[in-house]
Amino acid sequence: MIRILFFILLVLALALGFAWLADRPGELSLIWQGQLIEMSLMRAASILISLFAAVLIVIWLVRAVWQSPHTVTRYFRARKRDRGYQALSTGLIAAGAGDASLARKMALRTRSLISADQEPLIHLLEAQTALIEGKYDDARKKFELMADDPETRELGLRGLFLEARRLGAHEAARQYAERAAEKAPHLPWATLATLDHRGQAGEWDEAIRLLDQSRAARVLEKKEADRKKAVLLTARAMEKFDRDARGARDDALAALKLDDSLVPAALIAAKALFREDNLRKGASILEKIWKLGPHPEVARLYVRARGGDSAVDRLKRAKRLESIRSNNAVALATVAEAALEARELALAREKAEAAARLEPTESIFLLLADIEEADTGDEGRIRHWMAQALRSPRDPAWTADGVTSPTWLPVSPVSGRLDAFEWKAPPLQLSGATEDGHPNADEAIRSLPPVSATPPAPEPEPAKPPATIEAEPAIRVPEQSEPSEAAGKAKEPEEAPDPFFGRPPDDPGVRDPAAGNKDKAGLRLF
Repeated sequence: MIRILFFILLVLALALGFAWLADRPGELSLIWQGQLIEMSLMRAASILISLFAAVLIVIWLVRAVWQSPHTVTRYFRARKRDRGYQALSTGLIAAGAGDASLARKMALRTRSLISADQEPLIHLLEAQTALIEGKYDDARKKFELMADDPETRELGLRGLFLEARRLGAHEAARQYAERAAEKAPHLPWATLATLDHRGQAGEWDEAIRLLDQSRAARVLEKKEADRKKAVLLTARAMEKFDRDARGARDDALAALKLDDSLVPAALIAAKALFREDNLRKGASILEKIWKLGPHPEVARLYVRARGGDSAVDRLKRAKRLESIRSNNAVALATVAEAALEARELALAREKAEAAARLEPTESIFLLLADIEEADTGDEGRIRHWMAQALRSPRDPAWTADGVTSPTWLPVSPVSGRLDAFEWKAPPLQLSGATEDGHPNADEAIRSLPPVSATPPAPEPEPAKPPATIEAEPAIRVPEQSEPSEAAGKAKEPEEAPDPFFGRPPDDPGVRDPAAGNKDKAGLRLF
């Protein structure tokens, strides 16, 4: 573009010069070797410019002839280099596609056309080809050569890191990651891998220092870096909680400033404040995180914040949580548990059934079974709730990489990944009877008869039948005999009661001896 502009300006200057001479005509006289030469000024200027152009053309021709050998050599060298880069590009594409034969062929062609000292990507192509062919030792040697070259150091270290992690050599992988993070702190993979390894080793101070360096270099996004630092601070607070409650409190509060939704940090901060008898501030922290998302561990710690409280006091605190987040299954279950401890069974049943309608989980139905045992003691109703619990989805738990933990952990025990645990339902669970995998809580509650105000009167014991089942390791079926007179004169109920679950029970018990003559197959146990 600059050349075109320069050419246009030159032509314009020549045109202006000739126009200026045309407006000022004149004669030019020249005596050379005794001869007088006369011509117009315009003609003389044209001859001078043409002569200058001819000289330039001659110089260009002489220079082209003189440099022609070098030009020809450079042409063929450039053509060979272009063919080598074309083979290198084809080989990298073939290696990425998994075509080992074509990648190996292109690697050999590239090596013959281009020197590896001039193009380090040849080592990468050969390493990738060796990985596809399963020659891991050759690939590792290529990555080591790349790691020694300052131009390809980071690429070689990453290849060595991936190979070490594939082989399970975690210590070697850690060393490669730390070396890459030291030489190039701007690499996200090196920073994250080093953080994970230091988290596995429990080196929280070193991990936090490395994370601060990466944040200064803007390797990670601000939100991701704040989350990881909050996790590291929480892990350090958990480690020092028993020996230094004040330091644990400061770390947990700093973690909450970075991520106010981190439940483990809130729990550690609240426990440390409760240990210092600062009940108000600890409760305010729990209430704040409860507003963001109700959590059973938060509710449990909030209700039992003060060890000397009575069951009625704990029920009041549970109601306080329900008032903050109403119409929530966790809040309703918390009130139901506290009401059960306070022996307010009607309130406990009401809240538990409401929680079951919102989220029918295993713990809700187990809580209903406990309430049923404390209220009526009816074994049939208790078995009903236990059966519903078996059919219900499992409760959420701290889950990472397919494993669950009773408490939150900063690092996954499977993959070693930092901040891997999430509060969610475990992957393996028993599905319910409905299409969406959840039992119908309304139907389960309606299938029960209403709870009577007074316990039912005990029924008279029926006459002992002659056929009994002895409590022995092997069950003996008694021989068929005629019913006794006492059993025959036993009082029959006027009206058979309705089945408890709307259908006959699974275990009918011992058959009435009066029906012994009707069934020739003997006594049916199941």
